[in-house]
Amino acid sequence: MYVTRDQAFGARELNQLLDREEVIDALYRFGLGQDLRDPELFASAFAADAVLDFRAAATKCGLDIPLMEGRDTIVGTILDPKVRIDTTHVVSNARVELDGDTARLTAIVEAQHLPKDDHSRHALLKNLYAVEAVRDGSRWVMRHVHIDNVWFTGDPWVIAGQ
Repeated sequence: MYVTRDQAFGARELNQLLDREEVIDALYRFGLGQDLRDPELFASAFAADAVLDFRAAATKCGLDIPLMEGRDTIVGTILDPKVRIDTTHVVSNARVELDGDTARLTAIVEAQHLPKDDHSRHALLKNLYAVEAVRDGSRWVMRHVHIDNVWFTGDPWVIAGQ
């Protein structure tokens, strides 16, 4: 499930450097789209038939969040205007494995959540991402995103906008 090779590039991979960066950019669009509350940027990170599975992370935080299927559902759920939170997402330790027009991405994402009107409360999560991405024209998009939580601190209900 995770990309664990012992080197970043072999001779073949040097020719795939641009694709590797574009795969990671899909995850950057995911994070920044949330942080800016920009539906167009956020949606650009996903394939139309994307699946976002936050259930493992949510369970570890004591939340029950359903599987999200389809780009429109993901965007509508994550960027629901009734959920008034400020977020910051930081992506690190990205590893990519390319296979033609598909790719696997493993990364660590730190996600800070704060109620828009009360920054004295927070939920800070360190999550491990396993992503399946596909080529979509000249860019890459995420088709399946599995998020597991490594640790969290704060009030997890902030994530749900409560």
